[in-house]
Amino acid sequence: MTITPVILAGGGGTRLWPLSREHYPKQFLKLGSEETLLQQTMRRLDGLSGSAAVDPPLIVCNEEHRFLVAEQARQLGMVPGGIILEPAGRSTAPALTIAALVCGNGGADPTMLMMPADHVIRDSAAFARAVHVGLGQARDGALVTFGVIPDRPETGYGYISAGPNVDADGVSLPIDGFVEKPDPETARRYVESGTYLWNSGIFMMSVSTWMSAIGRYRRDIHDACVRANATARLDGGFLRPDEAAFLACPGDSVDYAVMEKVAKDATMKAVVVPLAAGWSDVGAWSSLWEISARDSAGNVCIGDVCAIDSRDCMVISEHRLVAVLGCTDLVAIETADAVLVAPRNRAQEVRNVVEWLRQQGRTERLSHRRVYRPWGSYEGVDAGERFQVKRIVVNPEGKLSLQMHHHRAEHWIVVRGTARVTRGEEIFLLTENQSTYIPVGVRHRLENPGTIPLELIEVQSGPYLGEDDIVRFEDAYNRN
Repeated sequence: MTITPVILAGGGGTRLWPLSREHYPKQFLKLGSEETLLQQTMRRLDGLSGSAAVDPPLIVCNEEHRFLVAEQARQLGMVPGGIILEPAGRSTAPALTIAALVCGNGGADPTMLMMPADHVIRDSAAFARAVHVGLGQARDGALVTFGVIPDRPETGYGYISAGPNVDADGVSLPIDGFVEKPDPETARRYVESGTYLWNSGIFMMSVSTWMSAIGRYRRDIHDACVRANATARLDGGFLRPDEAAFLACPGDSVDYAVMEKVAKDATMKAVVVPLAAGWSDVGAWSSLWEISARDSAGNVCIGDVCAIDSRDCMVISEHRLVAVLGCTDLVAIETADAVLVAPRNRAQEVRNVVEWLRQQGRTERLSHRRVYRPWGSYEGVDAGERFQVKRIVVNPEGKLSLQMHHHRAEHWIVVRGTARVTRGEEIFLLTENQSTYIPVGVRHRLENPGTIPLELIEVQSGPYLGEDDIVRFEDAYNRN
């Protein structure tokens, strides 16, 4: 039997604000690693090939993030089995159902391994062993979930109550039930009992088993996804389910829609496989502190940080020196446009800051100063009346749209790499320390024909400098 990994990468960015944003959520962050959480999730698949044949992953993501997903896969040299675009988030049950329909095209019935894209698993070998155990159960028609063996009382996770019958691999047959995030005293009792596991949100089952279960317990989700998949279309390597049908689909999680109901249904088989692999959902700054390497004072310091007479702090600097003096159990996170300072035990409450930003109409909840595009990124450097300065990075083989502006002229200065410039009827190359001028109203395009990133400084001038002053004539990424 074949394993088809299904990576759900559609989450939003609130709990690790200000590093994560709605347009750049945590699965795309490196968080002290050389690879992002999404890339680590994709890389984790390398260790599964000893269990069974493993297909390239099917990735489900938000429309807004499609090029980020594709670029991060490209950086790993990985070609996904497909990238499914959700018109809007509907939680994990519809996402898995759409993926199952795609996996099952042509009558195939592979075993799906559903993994969130934003988790950390430090022991890949232990994860692979647990997947091997789960694969045997899934082949027998079970809906499999993976329960993390807790090492502390945790109020930020849901729990799975293991059943009384446990086989030689520690698999609970069947699951006794699911419980919500507990208060501190209840969490302590759960851990001391030895019969409760953290709910990892990782699931495994065959396509046919899942479609049968979602059809039985949530026919509305099943039918809406079938309609959305029936008229799905390919768009430049992305698969787009029918927008109207998908938007009409109710939102629900795999846990609520199916797993909690299966646990109470004697005619269906649901099991939990224990997982001891250094798992974390990195759901708050306190969670990241728990899993990160700490110095002798218990501090996690990333970036240009000075910590004096401070203990058990989480300090991240992205752009400038951050100094903490005489602090204990503090979170201090610095980015180019925002700084968060909070007690570590209140890290879960950062969502209140994000909600305040939403109410105030502030853009800091949506995106960073650096904005990512399918061709690379740009970052504001300075701005004033009738001018602004940007740093632009174009990926190798990346190209901006053929475009023009009604209100602004642009000056481009190359600081690294080679640029191919289209300006009106001209096409020419620029290299380091060379520049050009794009007058108002002239069609133009910037491309990187080289093998290293192209970096340049753009100076815009004119009476209106908004991003909506773009008329596109041609675009390699099918943007409007």
